[in-house]
Amino acid sequence: MKPKSKVLIIAGSDSSGGAGIQADIKTVTALGSYAMTAITAVTSQNTTGVYSIASIPPKEISAQIEFTSKDIKPDAIKIGMLHSTGVINSVLKSLNKVKVKKIILDPVMISKSGTKLINNNTIKILKSKLIKKVSLITPNIPEAEILTKTKIKTVEDMIYAANILLKMGAKNVLIKGGHLDSNIMRDIFFNKNEISIIKNRKINTKNTHGTGCTLASAIATYYSCGKTLKKSCEMAIKYVNHAISTGPKYGKGNGPINHLNTINIIKKFR
Repeated sequence: MKPKSKVLIIAGSDSSGGAGIQADIKTVTALGSYAMTAITAVTSQNTTGVYSIASIPPKEISAQIEFTSKDIKPDAIKIGMLHSTGVINSVLKSLNKVKVKKIILDPVMISKSGTKLINNNTIKILKSKLIKKVSLITPNIPEAEILTKTKIKTVEDMIYAANILLKMGAKNVLIKGGHLDSNIMRDIFFNKNEISIIKNRKINTKNTHGTGCTLASAIATYYSCGKTLKKSCEMAIKYVNHAISTGPKYGKGNGPINHLNTINIIKKFR
């Protein structure tokens, strides 16, 4: 099959392969599209934690975005880890130049193991500038709490936080409900015209490393192929849930999910 669309991923690298750029490339590819990258940082990590973070110079990040897009125009962009003011400002400038309309922002702030991946000044710029430029922002509950300075314990709290993000300038919000204490997963898709609660069975496992990165990349892929934003969220959530339920159980900590759950390898390549 030929790729259905082209997705540019702006994010950090995860040496263990479960999250970040590595998860993003696997997701976009598994869903039938063409992945391009602009790497913002190189992390040394495994399923038990983050050992170190090495920054990529902001001018090199801009070069990756602009030089790649000049030759192969992305149908959508997915943004992940933006850990410093220099990085986020360089990305903002480059987005103004490449002029891609479909942009999904996963506001990566804390790793699955608890390591902080963004500083406070960068969060301020994300809230005041970047949030207004994207089509959708996809925070989990801890990230939504940081962005809105509220406590989220219920679905009603999620809706309240989503409304605050809209007032900040977000066009569409997907707050992921995995941190709520419930047997049912409830994700909230929210914009000025609708509130939609997407329900799924919660899978009892610690192996959820990279689920946020994967979900945002899946949304970007479906959206780049012409699906509506709401439909893209619904389909991406199904993809991630199946990836969790078929996870390979690698590592001693929070293991990765199965990005290849959509792929059937043809016989001659087995």
